[in-house]
Amino acid sequence: MVTDISTTEEVAERLRSVGYLSDDGLATVAYLALSMHRPLLLEGDPGTGKTSLAEALADSLGRPLIRLQCYEGIDVSQALYDWDFTKQILHLRTLEATSAAGAHAPEDVERSLFDERFLLARPILQALRDGPSVLLIDEIDRADDEFEAFLLEVLSTNQVSIPELGTIRAAHPPVVVLTSNRTRELHDALKRRCLYHWIDHPSFEREVAIVRARLPGVPQRLAEQVVGVVQRLRNEENLLKPPGVAETLDWSRALVQLGHTDLDLASAAASIGAVCKYREDLDRVRDSLNRLLAA
Repeated sequence: MVTDISTTEEVAERLRSVGYLSDDGLATVAYLALSMHRPLLLEGDPGTGKTSLAEALADSLGRPLIRLQCYEGIDVSQALYDWDFTKQILHLRTLEATSAAGAHAPEDVERSLFDERFLLARPILQALRDGPSVLLIDEIDRADDEFEAFLLEVLSTNQVSIPELGTIRAAHPPVVVLTSNRTRELHDALKRRCLYHWIDHPSFEREVAIVRARLPGVPQRLAEQVVGVVQRLRNEENLLKPPGVAETLDWSRALVQLGHTDLDLASAAASIGAVCKYREDLDRVRDSLNRLLAA
């Protein structure tokens, strides 16, 4: 096992100690990922705590978090390694200025350009080389098929091949967490290499507990009011961007910052921008605040 954690309950307690409240299913799959040395693939709507779980695992295990943010068009050089062309050119000019003509064989000069000192390690190579860590591959669904195929070698073998340097294998394989908002289906080949878990939005009771754990200064009644309205917005209002837990925390924090201990029409209208991030959603919610608060 990559850690001294031996039970699901211990995983849940460690996550709780850093402010992340998991349910039984999530704690179980996280324990299995640690004990079986398997990557963990988390899918769910935005704002359900997928990225936060990777951050909490890193905190609770005392390991650095290395993050690779995926996006459309990302390629291997942005995820694995690149060569520092500026330093390579300076190296060549230094050789030209300080060496007599013919002092270096061309093949020696070429070999010196691909020395370790010119290597720029990107997140995946950092995670493989730099010792125990948590590698977060965030929003893998935004990358393309070719990038998914590249990840297969890394996830299967914990090693990568660099033509100029050879194969680099992790002495201490990282804990790998992949997240997806399911904007597209991932390939089965990638899923087979991972343990899978779907994260739903938390229940009312758990979301209130999350607010109280992350923001101890928020009164219980205010936390319940905020979570009640957020859950109605999430489930009943058909918003362009339903609020996640991050918005619940932002709204609670904003209300406390404004000195409110109770959620009423005035305080909700003044701070609703912490929850709604589209003009259409703002207009719809402002028109519905009376009903939402009265429910």
